[in-house]
Amino acid sequence: MDALKIIYRFSTAEGASETFVVSLDPVSLALRYPARSALPTWTRLVHHQCPHCPLASSGKTDCPMAEALLDLQNFAGHLDSFKPLEVSITTAERDIRTQVPAQRAFSSLMGLLIATCHCPDVTWLRPMARFHLAMATEEETIYRATSMYLLAQYFRHKRGAVPDLSLDGLRKRYQRLHEINVAMAARLSSSVDKDGSVNAVILLDLFAKTMPYSVADSVAELEYLFHPYFDS
Repeated sequence: MDALKIIYRFSTAEGASETFVVSLDPVSLALRYPARSALPTWTRLVHHQCPHCPLASSGKTDCPMAEALLDLQNFAGHLDSFKPLEVSITTAERDIRTQVPAQRAFSSLMGLLIATCHCPDVTWLRPMARFHLAMATEEETIYRATSMYLLAQYFRHKRGAVPDLSLDGLRKRYQRLHEINVAMAARLSSSVDKDGSVNAVILLDLFAKTMPYSVADSVAELEYLFHPYFDS
């Protein structure tokens, strides 16, 4: 089967541009990493390593999430957060074109790369990557995250497992994701001269940090959409 590809193109007013082709395995949705002869020291697993890293005793020398972000970091790490960028995102289904601050553009691509990297702690995000929504708002992300999680519980139920309809498991996963984002922000900030990529992680983390505490309220705000289901 052919790889699933999502293409991000960033352009500055000065004419600088960069294209990122995210290539995913069509079944596992795992990121297909480009071949590299060497990796920089900031990608080393022990460099600002996440607490409770699942690869700590694996023998791996490099962080798979850092490696996934390497090419983006090489571009984003030299741009200011609020620099306007022309952005084009191409998938098999649609093209999106917009102009946004650099941190917003980088955050969208970074979320996709993190969800599909080979870190065992984030593989649960891959269904969202399969239906990637570029430049998603917070409300859209809440809808997609909770819908993904509850659909996963339906499949767990079909397999004989006890489904989690309270969303407690989702809260715990986002608490862990917050820890990962904090460590990754520290890792990225150690290798850049501008804040474009670091603030992109911080934008992602704003949602991860608040999700465990606000999921019930946030989902309740969407309840009015489902009234047609209540009497059936």
